[in-house]
Parts: sequence; structure tokens; C-alpha cells
Amino acid sequence: MLRAIDPDEPYPPLAYRVPWRVHRIYDRHPLVTNAGPAALDFVRVFIDLGAGSATEHWGQMPPGDTAELCLCDADPDDTTVTIAWFRPDDGDEYLWRFVM
Repeated sequence: MLRAIDPDEPYPPLAYRVPWRVHRIYDRHPLVTNAGPAALDFVRVFIDLGAGSATEHWGQMPPGDTAELCLCDADPDDTTVTIAWFRPDDGDEYLWRFVM
């Protein structure tokens, strides 16, 4: 959720480091790891294949947990992956995108 930053606030809110690490050790099967310190809730992955889309529901991912994406039907030059999750400590939804 976006919110306006109050200029009178004594300290701006700290930035939130994206908890994901993508390991491209396989050509069309990247491994996505929760490298953050907290469990992430209701993790969903949206894959834009250029000519279509796919959605995966991963549920909760504890720290250090890894999931494999299957991008066998994807065009490597035209694929965008968006990961959505909720942080348990603030209940806000976050999104992060990467391309292959």
C-alpha cells in the first residue's frame, strides 16, 4: 500500500530490503529463495509469458525456503516474473518483479 511521506515526520521510514534471491543455475528453472529474516505470507507468483500468463500460489515461505519456477513454456526474451507477498509484522502487501 502506498502512502504519502509526511515531511514533518522526524525520521523517514526505513527502506525494506527485498527478501528474494534468484539463482539462475538452470536455464528455465530459476530457484527463488526467501533470503530475508522473516517468514512471508500468502506468496504468489505471476508469470507474464508475453503471449499469456500463469499464476502459482506458494503460501507461506519461511526464511531460507526455496521454490523452483518452471518457465519451460516461456520465451526467455519476453518473460516477466512478479512475486507478491505479505509481511506478517505490518500486514502490507509487497510486489517485486524480475525478468529472465
